[in-house]
Amino acid sequence: MIVFVEDRSLVVESYKNKFEKAGEMLFRLDANDLFEWLRTGSKADLASIEAVLIGECSNQAEVVSQIRLKINAPVVAMLDNRCLESLTRLYKFGVDDVVAKPVHFEELMFRIAAIKKRIVTSVSSEITSAITVYFDGRDPEFAGAPLDLPRRERRILEYLASINGRRATKAQIFGAIYGVFDDLIEESVIESHISKLRKKLRLKIGHDPIDSKRYLGYRFNPNFVKVENQFNHALVA
Repeated sequence: MIVFVEDRSLVVESYKNKFEKAGEMLFRLDANDLFEWLRTGSKADLASIEAVLIGECSNQAEVVSQIRLKINAPVVAMLDNRCLESLTRLYKFGVDDVVAKPVHFEELMFRIAAIKKRIVTSVSSEITSAITVYFDGRDPEFAGAPLDLPRRERRILEYLASINGRRATKAQIFGAIYGVFDDLIEESVIESHISKLRKKLRLKIGHDPIDSKRYLGYRFNPNFVKVENQFNHALVA
């Protein structure tokens, strides 16, 4: 799930459909709603955030600093009017990248993917049995061939690969894939998605790299994942 902190709903709507077509849920919060959510949100909800976009909002620097206290995810600021003073202030408070509007949806995806790659610890390139996972909408690959997965299963695989071998609960995975604000879909759907994903991985690669423990959640073995991206550094803003 990607959170877009922006006062203008029309700006968020212009990106929402494009992100969702790529399998990313995009939700808008204004600054006050964000502060309240950071204060009251559960650890599972906050852990489901995969990136934060910051647009036009009040207390922009305070928004960044509060996000950094609670969320470990890429933070990209989007400026209407870019200037050195704004850049310096935002980087000082902890953003990972700053872009000037207008910015294309795909550029945002590539920037987020590049930041994730720096965050995620990938295994040695000598490991040849690993699943290669991208964060830019492409299917994962194994032995040079794409793993053709439905969008939700691909997103679950990407999410588990992105957390460096840590366990994720069903609630955390649901929040990342469907969004913590979605009340229309039952959380139990995650069990079905993961069951299908594990079966496909076993058939394709000969083993199941996903370990599950009751009450503790799911873990993707980091020894069987490589993180790659064609854009292996942030694009020049």
